[in-house]
Amino acid sequence: MLCCSSSPAWRWLVYAGALIVVAVAASLLIEPVMGASNSANNLSNALGSGAVALVPVAIGIAVLRYRLYDIDRIISRTVAYTIVTGLLVGVYTGLVLLATHVLKVHGPVAVAVATLAAAALFTPVRRWVQSRVDRRFNRVRYDADQIAAAFAARLKDTVDLSAVRDDLTSIVSGALEPAHVSVWISRPQGRP
Repeated sequence: MLCCSSSPAWRWLVYAGALIVVAVAASLLIEPVMGASNSANNLSNALGSGAVALVPVAIGIAVLRYRLYDIDRIISRTVAYTIVTGLLVGVYTGLVLLATHVLKVHGPVAVAVATLAAAALFTPVRRWVQSRVDRRFNRVRYDADQIAAAFAARLKDTVDLSAVRDDLTSIVSGALEPAHVSVWISRPQGRP
């Protein structure tokens, strides 16, 4: 949350609010000091607009500085979907141009074929691009996925419960670095 007492991110909004109050007070003093003129009006408008513009700047600083709201994931998804959209628009345009100019197929058939091809390519292209973007922008999640996949692969071949427990605790300790790790194993009822 933004107004959490453990995070000083809310202070940036307080600073922006204080500057808005100062700007409003200054703009109220401009007309009596400078008189009623266009330059006084322009200065008052500039102060008010500049102060209000500080609110989004303060939010941006708080989000980027304190890593609020998983901004890394939002940036990763935005970049991925922008690349996917560009690639699919290029494929669609290329297929329409190929069908209409090279193959001399005109009308709705060419557009329908290009649309179906672009729609069929959407999911595989999105997965491919997202994996590349995650490696670049969302490294922690990518590394965690790789660690979990490697553990699952080792788990398939392991039958010794103590080896699984030791492997699990070492993976959790290495990936998350907690203060303490413990694994609880319950036995089915009726077994000693």
